[in-house]
Amino acid sequence: MAQAERKGQGRAQGLARVAVVVRAGSAPMWWLGVIAAGVGVLVPGVTGRRIGVMAGAALFLVALAAVALRGRKRYADLARGASRAGKHDILQDRAVTTRLWRRGHRWWLALAFAAALGSAFAVPAAGGMLLAGCGAGLRLKALWLGRRERDGDALLWVRVDWLGTDAGRPAGKSVRGYRSTGIAAGDAAPGGARRRSAALV
Repeated sequence: MAQAERKGQGRAQGLARVAVVVRAGSAPMWWLGVIAAGVGVLVPGVTGRRIGVMAGAALFLVALAAVALRGRKRYADLARGASRAGKHDILQDRAVTTRLWRRGHRWWLALAFAAALGSAFAVPAAGGMLLAGCGAGLRLKALWLGRRERDGDALLWVRVDWLGTDAGRPAGKSVRGYRSTGIAAGDAAPGGARRRSAALV
């Protein structure tokens, strides 16, 4: 993996922060889920509101755990084999990475929101809480990546062109390796959050 990664070191490569890509979907999923659950609880539905909310709470917890834990071994393996970013590599801004991910997934997010709203007629609020759980799970996964970055004193980056061929997944099959930089590189802190010292993001 490292050998394949070194082949591209001689030319400029656009790099996106792994944690930022993971974190990009958390806010829209969370807020769309909260809105869908809030609207859905107003609908009696087939099961009734009480059962719907209880089912939704269970789905929230299941989705949170499943999303937060899914693929951790793959991320850890890629992180261990990360090669040092070269002087030719271009570090993509946090805002650009987030915007590109959300733009590329806008139709998926719209469909997920519509499905969550529609499910309220059967099980009130459950679909929205499921979607919100996925968003919370992504946030937890980004925080886990941030702990790994702090422990290793290195930020993790993935090639932008590999993201484009794998639906924006930073640990997908087309991703053959990560690059690493010092902890102060780029405009995002460990875990993908905005750096407090950054005036503009």
